[in-house]
This record gives sequence, structure tokens and C-alpha cells, in this order.
Amino acid sequence: MYFTPIILVVLKSFWYLVPLFVLAMLLKSPWFKGVMGEVLVNIVLKYRLPKDTYNLLKNVTLPTSDGSTQIDHILISRYGIFAIETKNMKGWIFGSESQKQWTQQIFKHKSKFQNPLHQNYKHTRVLADCLDIDHDNIFSLIVFVGDSVFKTKVPDNVVYAGDIPRFVKSKEETIFSEREVSGMVEAVGAGRLKPSLKTNRDHVKHVREIKERKSSEKSCPKCGNAMTMRKAKSGANAGNNFWGCSQFPKCRSIVPV
Repeated sequence: MYFTPIILVVLKSFWYLVPLFVLAMLLKSPWFKGVMGEVLVNIVLKYRLPKDTYNLLKNVTLPTSDGSTQIDHILISRYGIFAIETKNMKGWIFGSESQKQWTQQIFKHKSKFQNPLHQNYKHTRVLADCLDIDHDNIFSLIVFVGDSVFKTKVPDNVVYAGDIPRFVKSKEETIFSEREVSGMVEAVGAGRLKPSLKTNRDHVKHVREIKERKSSEKSCPKCGNAMTMRKAKSGANAGNNFWGCSQFPKCRSIVPV
């Protein structure tokens, strides 16, 4: 039996379902969630902070020695520079400042993701090098959007979107002059890679390579930090190698080789 005519009839009758299906898949994609998260943060930055004080730059891709790094939002002001990383997530979020990986829990399902503070640290280092300024004058800010709830204590610079103005305005000490601010805005504009499909494609490829490399590294089953190879010096296993958590003595987790 030939099914082609039947399929054609079904498609002809219900053609309108095809774009709806594509749209539904798009709305559920990580890419779309990321874009919507950045849009929400952009609205807060644009309309809840004075434009004459804070200069906003979006989706800035800066070159690095091994590829590139992309910063969602940069605020440049007399009171310092803010490098903002956005996370659009739902469920319960567990993590601490020192952990290599944080945990997302949705009902009984748990998944690991990179500590955004560590991720944004690279952004701030690259930005400091680009502007040739003291790294201490750049403030890292992690913004969570979506239906997520922190279940462990997080640092002050990990906030929900509505708390962005509070954190930014808490930095009241004047660090830069208006002339220096203008110069840094121009410097970032001149140093960033030109926004294009190629720039984004190359950056995504670089990020994928980093993830593949990190996935091959052994992580602590207890806290998520890196494991290091060690040798037992005493006891029944003296002389044998084992994996020990890099956060020892805070974490004493071990894994046999």
C-alpha cells in the first residue's frame, strides 16, 4: 500500500499545524529562552537605570587568546563597570560561590550546569585586559530570569532581574571620570568583534569545544568541583592512586581509580 497520497492529503488538510509545531519547538528551545532572558534584562537596564549615568552595551563578543568570549550586557559608568551574565532557568537552583558546577532540580530530575560566577569571571578578566584597567573596578553580576528559586545561599551579586537596579546603585564610589567613561565605551566598541552570523557561529563552536573538553574531566560526585589524582600514603591502600576532590579539606570525597 502506498502511503504517499494519504500523507499529501493529511498535509493539505492540516497544513496550518506545521508552522504551529515549528513555533512550539522554537519556544521550547534553549536558544529562544536565552534570547528572551536577555530581552527581559535589557528592558530592566534600559528603563530602570538612568541613561546619562550608565552606558549600556549588548551582546559584546571580545577576542581571546584561544577564541572569543561573549558578554550578555556591559554597563560602563563612573561607579565602575558591570559585566552581566543572564540565566533563564526554572526549578530549584543549588550552588555555592566555590562550586565548579551548580544543580538545577525540576521535580525529581537533577542536572548540572557551570557555576555562572566562574563563567563570568573570564568575562571580567578579558574586559579588564581590553580596557587596560584594574580588574577590581569591574563588577560581576549574575541575573536569573524565569521561574527559578534559589535553595541555597548565594552571593549578593547573584540576583533576579528585578534586583538589578539595587545591586548596580549600591556601588556609589566614583572610580572613573566622565572622560574615562567615554573612552572606555569607545574602546569596547573598537575592540569587540563585529556582530554577524559568522562571529556568533565561531563563538558557539568555541563554546562547544570548551564543553566537550570539560565533559572529559572528572568531577566530584559530592560538590561538582574538579577531582585530582592522588596517591595514598598510609593505610591498607598505601601506594595506590585515587581521585580526590580539589576542595579538600572542605570536601573529602574520594573515588577509586
